[in-house]
Amino acid sequence: MPAIEVDDLAQIGERLGHAVRDAGALALSMFGKALKTWTKGPAQSPVCEADMAADDLLRQRLTAIDPAIAWLSEESADDPARLAARRIWIVDPIDGTRAYIAGFPDWAVSAALIEDGRPIAACLFAPATTEFFAARARAGATRNGMPIAATTGTTLEDATIAGPRNVLQRLSAIAPPFTATPRVRSLALRLARVAQGVCDIAIAGGNSHDWDLAAADLLVHEAGGALTSIAGCTLTYNRAVPRHGVLAAAGRSRHATLIELLGRERLALC
Repeated sequence: MPAIEVDDLAQIGERLGHAVRDAGALALSMFGKALKTWTKGPAQSPVCEADMAADDLLRQRLTAIDPAIAWLSEESADDPARLAARRIWIVDPIDGTRAYIAGFPDWAVSAALIEDGRPIAACLFAPATTEFFAARARAGATRNGMPIAATTGTTLEDATIAGPRNVLQRLSAIAPPFTATPRVRSLALRLARVAQGVCDIAIAGGNSHDWDLAAADLLVHEAGGALTSIAGCTLTYNRAVPRHGVLAAAGRSRHATLIELLGRERLALC
């Protein structure tokens, strides 16, 4: 299967964007209403009717683009056949379901096309705040159609950092003084704030999954940043276990400073 050409990727990105916008509009139409909810898995993660409705819409629309592209979604049964696929859609129909159910605005629809383990097209839509993020490989990242960029600089001092409270507490013991920002409940949206340049650094606690990360990963990289493990390793998607440990996102120079600090401190966030 040959690589996707630039023009073809642009067309795929446009169709992806339409699908993500429509899924977001569907979820927004159900937002704040009485919905059936339940939990799943050992972690008792919440699910609601809107998750499933958005998932169904995205699967129908995205698999129609090319039936040969595999599928991985938080709300769909995992098909091991995906592991043999060069390309795969990785989707979270509502990232931040707890926020969605509670009536908070920081939730998003997230979808990315992966080729050879890395995202090449991505869209992230936060309908409650009317923010639409998009990126394609080697084509930059945008928010509501305008280019975005991660913050520059190398220092960690006075940086703004978003992440789980327990992780930030451990970081404060080894890093220069920084400002902890209010936590964004959607991990994908938290990482997008780095791509947008409104937050210098974002940390993901352990146990994040491909669907939480893939779209935001491309946004961050195309905005001049880096999202890696705290050992500095680039993420690979569509593995047998699509789960990741503690991660860090920032503009490239500041990210390098953070990874160096964590290395000296023997990866103190673990």
